[in-house]
Amino acid sequence: MKSSPTHFFFKHNSMLLRLLIFILGICSINRSNLCCDQLFATPSSFSVIQSSLKQLKIEGYFSFKNFDHVAKDFGNRYHFLPSAVLYPKSVSDISSTLKHIFDMGTTTDLTVAARGHGHSLEGQAQAYRGVVISMESLRAPAMRFHHAGELPFIDVSAGELWINILHESLKLGLTPKSWTDYLHLTVGGTLSNAGISGQAFKHGPQINNVYQLEVVTGKGEVITCSKEQNADLFYGVLGGLGQFGIITRARIALQPAPKKVKWIRVLYSDFSTFSNDQEQLISSKDSFDYVEGFVIINRTGLLNNWRSTFNPKDPLLARKFSSEGKVLYCLEVAKYFNPEDTPNTDQNIEVLLSKLNYIESTLFQSEVSYVEFLDRVHVSEMKLQEKGLWDVPHPWLNLLIPKSRIHDFAQEVFGKILTDTSHGPILIYPVNKSKWIKGTSMVAPEEDVMYLIAFLSSAMPSSTGKDGLEHILNKNKKILNFCNKAHIGMKQYLPHYTAQEDWKVHFGPRWETFARRKSTYDPLSILAPGHRIFERASLLQQR
Repeated sequence: MKSSPTHFFFKHNSMLLRLLIFILGICSINRSNLCCDQLFATPSSFSVIQSSLKQLKIEGYFSFKNFDHVAKDFGNRYHFLPSAVLYPKSVSDISSTLKHIFDMGTTTDLTVAARGHGHSLEGQAQAYRGVVISMESLRAPAMRFHHAGELPFIDVSAGELWINILHESLKLGLTPKSWTDYLHLTVGGTLSNAGISGQAFKHGPQINNVYQLEVVTGKGEVITCSKEQNADLFYGVLGGLGQFGIITRARIALQPAPKKVKWIRVLYSDFSTFSNDQEQLISSKDSFDYVEGFVIINRTGLLNNWRSTFNPKDPLLARKFSSEGKVLYCLEVAKYFNPEDTPNTDQNIEVLLSKLNYIESTLFQSEVSYVEFLDRVHVSEMKLQEKGLWDVPHPWLNLLIPKSRIHDFAQEVFGKILTDTSHGPILIYPVNKSKWIKGTSMVAPEEDVMYLIAFLSSAMPSSTGKDGLEHILNKNKKILNFCNKAHIGMKQYLPHYTAQEDWKVHFGPRWETFARRKSTYDPLSILAPGHRIFERASLLQQR
């Protein structure tokens, strides 16, 4: 049969086309760019991939259609269609798939991304024309609790949600030590980043509270690792952005669980006073169990809005307080307790509050169950879903700022670059890095105390105004530009860069170790392409 001009073009320009497809995949940031799948992909290329994967004997299954949902994440800005989605039932399904792709070597461009609950922000869990592994399908092994000794723990699948671990642990009177603010995330997802929230000053992030991991490397090897066994992989995977292996099981530290929580909010008008009080709380031996805060800029009716959850200590004074036109700082703290300890807990809280310098009329308190407190963000999620405001673009920006420069940062950003906080909350709280284990892939400023500042914006998809995506992204860019020009010493948390040179700057002197681990455990750069740190080996060879 005579070849058509189209067939001739694809046959003799395949390398150029594959390179072009890669570039388009990296640079595209919206749904309209998905048309390049139909424009450049030949039917035979997909059929070869399907035929190859179908040969694998697995307990789960592959899907080769209807996977738009895995080309979307919480950030809702990047949408890259894969060629296949694996729904594994066992660790061997993941291992077999990765070993198969690794054995294909540089004859394929296939990459693999592990996807948890889909809460990535910049397409990190997507694999353009690759394979996405739906980790929530991995239910093996079932949760197994070990609580006979002094150090109780749970063995759990990395695809399990933290909220489910909480509910099951509480049945035994136990709980993990450290949390994220939102619990409907997978274990593997948070451990691949860090898992930071208001308990981190006390227990370190979630990556601090793991005894053992099971990991499938980019070569398809299943390796059990810990501080004592295969330590290089253990430390590398924790905070490793999925670059060295896919976490399939984790052994998580537990402790006795409280039943109740005293939840408190107070306001400050002066940043120095606010930050001094926060730093004093995280450095005290006897402190609250949770310390966070947020920035409020030019909000009306702030305290009145709190009344749905909190009770003012002095209702009359609280009613007279006005937040309009002001830059305010909210300290949010919590104390865990059991009902029989209520008198001692109240006395302890009174002593702790007496050492703080907040605006007295703004003291609000609430008493809730331990579960209600930890799952508090989910309540807000459900309200936003009802209003259709959850599945919108989320151009979040998370920064770690060293303590020595936090005042410079606050002076420039709060009230100058940002003139209101109507697009979403701005979290701000210090953590003590001395409580963190050393050697993980997590990158942070050099100083012992640093501030996590999270700009949690939501954008209206069709808006071109201040609540639109472009406006918020421009604000984020101004904040980053300021940090760079002022040499703030900032590091991004949940980092996003598009060039390897920027990643090298991000990791600094630790880049050499990071790159070495990549070449050791994923030498073909098959894993986690959405981070855009390393290029797939076959693409490099074709250039």
